[in-house]
Amino acid sequence: MLRVVRRASMSLGKRAFLRIASILFALLLTGFILSILKYNSLQVYGEMVFGAVGSSYRIQETINKMIPLLIMGLGLSVCYRAQFMNIGAEGQFCMGVIGATYLIRLSGTSLGAMTIPVMMLFAVVFGGLWCLLPAFLKRFYGVSETLVTLMMNYIALKLVSYLQYSAWKDPKAYGFPKIANYPDEALLPKVFGIHIGWIIAISFVIIIYILLFRSKLGYEISVMGDNFETARYAGMKTTKILFSAALIGGGLCGLAGMIQASGIEKTMNDQISSGMGYTAIIVAYMSRLNPLALMVGSFLFAVLLQGGEYIQSSMRISSDIAEILQGMILLSILSSEFFTEYRVSTRKKADICSSHKTCSY
Repeated sequence: MLRVVRRASMSLGKRAFLRIASILFALLLTGFILSILKYNSLQVYGEMVFGAVGSSYRIQETINKMIPLLIMGLGLSVCYRAQFMNIGAEGQFCMGVIGATYLIRLSGTSLGAMTIPVMMLFAVVFGGLWCLLPAFLKRFYGVSETLVTLMMNYIALKLVSYLQYSAWKDPKAYGFPKIANYPDEALLPKVFGIHIGWIIAISFVIIIYILLFRSKLGYEISVMGDNFETARYAGMKTTKILFSAALIGGGLCGLAGMIQASGIEKTMNDQISSGMGYTAIIVAYMSRLNPLALMVGSFLFAVLLQGGEYIQSSMRISSDIAEILQGMILLSILSSEFFTEYRVSTRKKADICSSHKTCSY
């Protein structure tokens, strides 16, 4: 009989080997699929890498995709360490965009140099409060935060669409469903050809690392995440810890939305998230909720996304094939994570019976 058993421990070397092996397996498997579809797999992989890092422009585009993944991954890591299973990064991202856009409509250019800092504040507040609601329902009514945060994604997305097509529609767009572009004061400046979102992201990597591993709140989040009852009996204010984790996590996801709107899109639209909130969940888990590892994980995923887009035009590969390629690689990597935590063992019938004492012969 087969059974799944949690591993006592696994060395870092073995973990690294297992992850590398899973990636190689994914490349071989997708290579086989590509060969069936009459594509040269080595050429496809080479084009993906070239499309992601083959020039300074492509590197900039890859980093642009990395920034929101990294910031949302940081926010989700805080939530997951508190055992608050936040699946709502997509919705919190959108609420951050709404908050930033609302400020622009409210103040225009009157804030001057303070426009971007206040936009960031609004985005953090909108995203944080959007995440706080499911935390409140979980704490006081026992409602599953997984289900609530997932459903709230659709509410936020539909709200963005409503504002774009109706309430905030630009009257000067000749009937086209578009929100007016942000003024220059609301656009993120660039450093080395990339908007300063990359500096903000690196800053928050340091801040969240210190929060999780060098602060009292981070210790309390870890204890509560490991065992809620232990935290409660130790006298920790579990409600405050849960709400703090939700506000921080949702706030960072909202900030990612503002950065994407201000640095890339220059306005708000209903295609702004493009599923990045769901991808950030995978990035967070793959990085084992470690802020430093998130930098590597988010970059690798950005390479995968940017490379997948590039081969669609360079090799005329359909978007469906590119997404299959990405999905196979992600699935193999996630499978490796399972085997780093668990192993499959066999037990003889006699062993099972002796442990449960229920069998007769």
